[in-house]
Amino acid sequence: MFDGVIAFGHSIAHFSAPATIFYALLASLVGVIIGALPGLTATMGLALMTTLTIKLPPDQALLILICTYVGAIYGGSRSAILLNIPGTPASAASCLDGYALAQQGLAGRAMGIATTGSVLGTLIGMLCLAFFTPVLGTLALRFGAYEFFWLAVFGVMIAGTLTGDDPLKGWIAGLVGLFIATIGQESQYAYERFAFGVRDLAGGISLVPALVGAFGFAELLTAMKERRLPVKINPFDSVIPKLRDVTQYWRTIIRSGLIGTGVGVVPGVGEDVAAWSSYAAAKRASKEKEKFGKGSVEGLMAAETGDNACVPGAVIPVLTLAVPGSAPAAVLLAAMIIHGIRPGPMIMVENPQFVYDVVAMMLFATLGILVYGLTLTRLLVQVLRVPQHLIVPIIFVLCVVGSFALAGRLFDVYVMLVFGLVGFFLRQQGYPMAPLVLGIVLGDLLEKNLRRALVLSDGSLVPFFARPIAGTLAALVIGIVVWKLWSLRRRVPAQQVPA
Repeated sequence: MFDGVIAFGHSIAHFSAPATIFYALLASLVGVIIGALPGLTATMGLALMTTLTIKLPPDQALLILICTYVGAIYGGSRSAILLNIPGTPASAASCLDGYALAQQGLAGRAMGIATTGSVLGTLIGMLCLAFFTPVLGTLALRFGAYEFFWLAVFGVMIAGTLTGDDPLKGWIAGLVGLFIATIGQESQYAYERFAFGVRDLAGGISLVPALVGAFGFAELLTAMKERRLPVKINPFDSVIPKLRDVTQYWRTIIRSGLIGTGVGVVPGVGEDVAAWSSYAAAKRASKEKEKFGKGSVEGLMAAETGDNACVPGAVIPVLTLAVPGSAPAAVLLAAMIIHGIRPGPMIMVENPQFVYDVVAMMLFATLGILVYGLTLTRLLVQVLRVPQHLIVPIIFVLCVVGSFALAGRLFDVYVMLVFGLVGFFLRQQGYPMAPLVLGIVLGDLLEKNLRRALVLSDGSLVPFFARPIAGTLAALVIGIVVWKLWSLRRRVPAQQVPA
């Protein structure tokens, strides 16, 4: 514990340079703006910022990405409260009570509550990140090829189950992602698969252009289809939070922070599930259930605390298992790999200081959203007035330039465009994007460990089920599939017999 405090102190000192603080504040501002604008998501923001920070030193690049991540999740509450339009999917739960408070002339108070919940939620998640990452890292050292295979399968299955209304569509999206990960030369014999003689395809599909397309270009196409009308922002009162709002609901804050962090640890679930889970738990435990959905301070506090606590929680499996806890965390994982950092079970052995660097980055991001939430709210909400026809071409240019700048290949721009069109089509049909992205990220992990495990067991499948951790993960995967399929059968209405 004492060693961890010293390491955290070194990280704080390392990031206290004026230039680094400037990067943190600027990235937090960019994140808040991205989150506040309906149609622009945290994943899209991280994908674009990854391409723009490719030439920076790793510590500064990752600081910018984490500050953008935290800022975007927080920024979504601005449009949710003022316009009843969630800036990001994570802010959907905040619309219920945030907009109701704004209708009562308490928009300033609602934004102060959102700022307080976001800051406290991130701090709770940050403490869990600092405490549980070394513990989980030590546990991850017991994982072998069999366990990592089932972990990858579990990540795709649970993401498909929890990120959409239809688990079958989620699983199909995840399997499509796993298939995309197999395109190109396989790792052992460099044999080309699904390249069809195309030289660029032989190198595989780059993750960042695929993410920029699926979450950037596809978002733009969706925004163009659902045109946003000019908005009218009503005057609002003071945004300085009241101490009573914090002290009265301290149990809700702690509960939502822990729920949000726990949801973040589960692979591929994301901040929107954390917000709704925290909101539902707060409503069940509240003595004022009748106020929820009609302007409940407790409900808004729970939603904002939960979704922001999910951000550090989603980083925990990234660092210890190299498995992203959410779609934005998948981009963050890709950025770490691009910058030469190897997250996974060996992180606490090879580079333990990096874990505390990430905790320090979270702290600077939290300070950034606190500053902007209390001082620049009146200025930042004017961003909501920017016409959509000005935003769309700028984001499209960033998508193209970012995809090309990563490796200087025009092929990556084509990848971005294809994934954008495919992502737009799949969204219109109700297929979630998070399992697809997680499948691309985890495909390499799944394949390598499957082949390694089969070599170690001489082709036997018994160790996949006989080893304690592998058997537990296998049971979870099978249980999830059976439970969801059984639930779907119960939901299918019985066919009416014609008279």
